[in-house]
Amino acid sequence: MNQNWQNYLASRGARFEADETNDFGDALAELQAAAADTVVAPLTQFGLIRATGEDAATFLHSLFSNDVQHLGRDRAERCGFCSPKGRLLADFLVWREDHDYLLQLSADIQPAILKKLGMYVLRSKAKLSDASGDIVLLGIAGNGAAAAIKALGVGIPAAPFDVAHFDGGTVIRLDERRSQLAVRANAASQVWETLASQVRPVGTPAWRWLEIEAGIPHITLPTQEEFVPQMANLELIGGVSFTKGCYPGQEVVARTKYLGKVKRRTYLAHISSGCPLPGTDLFSPELPEQSCGKVIQAAPSPSGGCEILASMLMSSAEAGVVRVGSADGQRLEFRSLPYPLE
Repeated sequence: MNQNWQNYLASRGARFEADETNDFGDALAELQAAAADTVVAPLTQFGLIRATGEDAATFLHSLFSNDVQHLGRDRAERCGFCSPKGRLLADFLVWREDHDYLLQLSADIQPAILKKLGMYVLRSKAKLSDASGDIVLLGIAGNGAAAAIKALGVGIPAAPFDVAHFDGGTVIRLDERRSQLAVRANAASQVWETLASQVRPVGTPAWRWLEIEAGIPHITLPTQEEFVPQMANLELIGGVSFTKGCYPGQEVVARTKYLGKVKRRTYLAHISSGCPLPGTDLFSPELPEQSCGKVIQAAPSPSGGCEILASMLMSSAEAGVVRVGSADGQRLEFRSLPYPLE
């Protein structure tokens, strides 16, 4: 994280934990505001990679699960980066800044992924760099988001993944409720002041809860190489093209689709207390001695307890009894995702 940005947020009441913005003084009230009002959050849980050069588009297109080659300046998209075995090493939100491409991913894996992607550059006229210090990411959600963003001199994009540019940076519409801003670091404090004067600042847990409610999983260090894209619902949220051609792991991903071998999916669920760490194993009566899945993300719920996104055997989910951490752990209460598991 940009140190000046962290210092600025601290001066505005932010409290940090492991380089993430934990809260602005009242974590529970912030969660409740995320559910009912309009909020703005520093997205310090994410890092950024910048890809530049005349071959940047073709380079990324050859590695990622989605069609980067035809990504316009007015659109963003989700992508996956897989191992040769088709297991996700990272997921990205990708958009353009002029001729460059910005890749947003979980901050805990950003340095290693930057290094790994660099191993593929070879003779391509492409350059990768760490952009985490140059650009500040903000999330805004709620019915008042459009009015707050308008105060920056830009309209909220009309449809999910539409992009609008303004003097200080970029606005990306994520879904009906949420948008994201990518702001130049030297403009971040002014943008924050404008937004925070109209909507409530919240920490990372509140934004993570919103993402879980939207069914958006993110690959972090504990879950790298655990899932093929379909196990994380990546193709259901627009992160996989089945017509773009080859990329690492593409044969496994395509075979999973066309041979009908999707046996695991990601589900939304609730437990009454505590939040398990990403990568925590799940258990079901049909497989009492071995894991039937893993937690991808978890966040405190505004109503109490914890909301979870977890990938598991579809047969275990359909049976309805899945427990967290052990065969006698807390039982998941399954909830409906905002998109169909098809």
